[in-house]
Amino acid sequence: MGDASSRRLARAEMHKAEALGPITASTDRFLQTVQALADADIAGATLVPPWTRGHVITHVARATDSLCRLLAWARTGVETPQYAGMDARAAEIEAGARRPVRELAADVVAAAERFDHAVRTLPDAAWYHEVRMRTGELRTPGTLVPTRLRELEVHHADLVAGYTFADIPLQAGRWIIEDLLEAQRRRADVPPLRIEATDTGLAQELGTGGPTITGTQADLLGWLTGRTNGTGLTTTGPGPVPRAPYWI
Repeated sequence: MGDASSRRLARAEMHKAEALGPITASTDRFLQTVQALADADIAGATLVPPWTRGHVITHVARATDSLCRLLAWARTGVETPQYAGMDARAAEIEAGARRPVRELAADVVAAAERFDHAVRTLPDAAWYHEVRMRTGELRTPGTLVPTRLRELEVHHADLVAGYTFADIPLQAGRWIIEDLLEAQRRRADVPPLRIEATDTGLAQELGTGGPTITGTQADLLGWLTGRTNGTGLTTTGPGPVPRAPYWI
């Protein structure tokens, strides 16, 4: 193997190691919360109504499988949509939402194992193939794989079962915010704004000339994902903190 090929292989292995470590830890935290629920808790309310906890947990498992389909696209070069359609996506979530905790947890574990295998066996060259997410954005596996971390952490908080945005590890929260804002920058209709985290020093801009939204990284993350209306945040603009740009 030549030096260039060796370096490229090393970069691919680095991608896997850097991405899978935080994802595995996040999966373990999510599962601990799920397994601590009673069957009667599954119908409880979440931060994303009308979804129940059962809907959110099922969605996490099915979204994991959807990423496996995109990784198969990167591996084979054969276009494989993330979902067959939004109706099919909704039907899958609805079908699994009322299962007992044991079945829901087992589903999350099995999906996580499929994802881990898909990442670890992804050929070197496939890390540079673009695939299209359901939102239309193009990503290579290097930026696609970490979206699994976003799904786990945000939906963990959605369960309203003791895990909040303040519990998200700072590095993971920072990556999620930066990734969300990078996606916003690709849209033409997003109003300009600047965010500043008072506790981590994170500062990001969308365009120029907009208000500055300030608060803890956790409060900013809750706002940017549409889970809060700006609680704990301040703005340099007139009036209250505006509604966050639509994020996904």
